[in-house]
Amino acid sequence: MQRILFVLLFAAGFLPAQGQELYVFTEPASNMPSNTISTKLTTVRGNRVGLSGVQQRYIPEVMFGINKNLMLHAAATFSNMATAGVAWEGAYAYGKYRFLSKDGIHKHFRMAAFAEASYSRNPMMFDEISLQGDISGLQGGIIATQLVNRLAVSGTASFTRLLHTGKAHPYHPGMPEKALNYSLSAGYLVLPREYTDYRQLNFNVYTEFLGQRGIGADTWFIDAAPAIQFIINSNSKINLGYRFQLGGNAYRSYTDSYLVSFEHTFFKVFK
Repeated sequence: MQRILFVLLFAAGFLPAQGQELYVFTEPASNMPSNTISTKLTTVRGNRVGLSGVQQRYIPEVMFGINKNLMLHAAATFSNMATAGVAWEGAYAYGKYRFLSKDGIHKHFRMAAFAEASYSRNPMMFDEISLQGDISGLQGGIIATQLVNRLAVSGTASFTRLLHTGKAHPYHPGMPEKALNYSLSAGYLVLPREYTDYRQLNFNVYTEFLGQRGIGADTWFIDAAPAIQFIINSNSKINLGYRFQLGGNAYRSYTDSYLVSFEHTFFKVFK
């Protein structure tokens, strides 16, 4: 009976058979299974140059798998980036539509388009245009992901624009209002070596590179972000990651940070 259940779940797309493309810092072209809801809590901590104390951000998020091609995110952000203590700073919404899928045995190639909008009440202090709490803005882009056996490689290109610039920090004029973003991510499924049960622990390792270049301003950066991931009972995910700057001249909230997140998925929520 367990093997029959396993096969049914696998066919329905519930198992993290493509867990190696559940990237920690970026999104793949693949989507959540249909009719699912995921809840996620992310914590990011870093040290800003010249300031004492730890900069920290908390992001509670809910994600909806509408169908195999469409998924939606909604999140709020809380941090001490611009306040003495941790306080609510903003919110953002994200949508992704998969428009191409070429599936084979133990491999697939997928492409998706995404859009994101954010609101932040923080003053604009940095060259980096980040929609996860730092600024109000819009973003749109394309993702392409290739999976072959245990390895998944994904690339993203996007354009970001500020929604307003009137709150720019008076001591840092000339910040970019537009930016090009790019990323290259690779994930490898380490465990299990062979699937026999949906309750098996999955262990994935990732290496990601994330960059941004300001348009109309000579600002740029590129980061490396290694991470590990545990998937428990096919419905709970723990991510541990470290992101650090390889090069750049942009003034940022921090150039190295640690990320910890926990996510739980509820299947067959919608009829």
